[in-house]
Amino acid sequence: MSTPHAANPTAPTTAPTAEPRLTSLSHGGGCGCKIAPGVLSSILRGTGGLPVPPELLVGIETSDDAAVYRLNDEQALVATTDFFMPIVDDPFDFGRIAATNALSDVYAMGGQPIMALALVGMPINVLSVDTIGKILEGGASVCRTAGIPIAGGHTIDSVEAIYGLVALGLVHPDRIKKNSGAQPGDVLVLGKPLGVGIYSAALKKGQLPTDGYARMIDSTTRLNTPGTALAALPGVHALTDVTGFGLAGHALELARGASVTAQIDWAAVPLLPGARDLATQGTVTGASGRNWAAYGQDIALPTGFADAERALLTDPQTSGGLLVACEPAAAPAVLSVFRSQGFADAAVVGAVTAAAAQPLVVR
Repeated sequence: MSTPHAANPTAPTTAPTAEPRLTSLSHGGGCGCKIAPGVLSSILRGTGGLPVPPELLVGIETSDDAAVYRLNDEQALVATTDFFMPIVDDPFDFGRIAATNALSDVYAMGGQPIMALALVGMPINVLSVDTIGKILEGGASVCRTAGIPIAGGHTIDSVEAIYGLVALGLVHPDRIKKNSGAQPGDVLVLGKPLGVGIYSAALKKGQLPTDGYARMIDSTTRLNTPGTALAALPGVHALTDVTGFGLAGHALELARGASVTAQIDWAAVPLLPGARDLATQGTVTGASGRNWAAYGQDIALPTGFADAERALLTDPQTSGGLLVACEPAAAPAVLSVFRSQGFADAAVVGAVTAAAAQPLVVR
């Protein structure tokens, strides 16, 4: 294991003469890099069958956000990893976004992060030491905000710039919130507005205004800290975060895991300002189409649902918001937790019913 800031012996000592934009080095940015859900399922098919110890409380069964391993009656270890290629050109911002996204999976299980390891793959003959250092500094700044150290990591020379974290946390075994705990009668609460993927597509095309970039950074670097408090609330049954598979994909995981149907009230779903206009103009990511191709057959859409709306529904979110299933009586407390921690756009966006013909219904 190497420390995340260890100098690579083959790293250039001077900056490249023409350092490229970070996003020009990646074939896909942020959580839009994820392998499409259908392809991922095919890849993972047949990888089971390994011994599962009783201490493993959460594994791969329902595609949950992190693994959870019981340590004792009071503590369980939450373990996850996430990394991707640049979604923005500013190296410090890229590091912040990637680290925030990785830590989100700990919060989505109801846990509290305790430390992280850095995962660093960089084209060392293309990017300067200064640029790579700023990426790591951005990630470290988020970990400081979360109150945890980056205690190590690993670096490789890579064709594309890749950065992320292994994130470790702790949670009480009784407060673990799986993505499979939703119950009929629950309401669904979303913590952040959608549209990050569309914003990133606009950024690549030079169509994202300065205030749009500021909103994008504010959203993607806002730690999902409410997850820890939400896990302690009576009536909260399930938590997950909305990332590369979009709101539709992660709502489907929630519904399938609990054998229920999730209903999304589309008019209630918060969107980043201007995201709908950009989608209507055709500024969308390729990942939204891949997402729809993978799971669209399991979604009932209302008559006349426009292509732009479908792109928003499947838009890959990088460091997206928490999706909460809770009893209706608990919804005011859930919204209060979100808003007390700066998530002003949090809203009730749907409900959970008994299983119907389709696991996800958009109304």
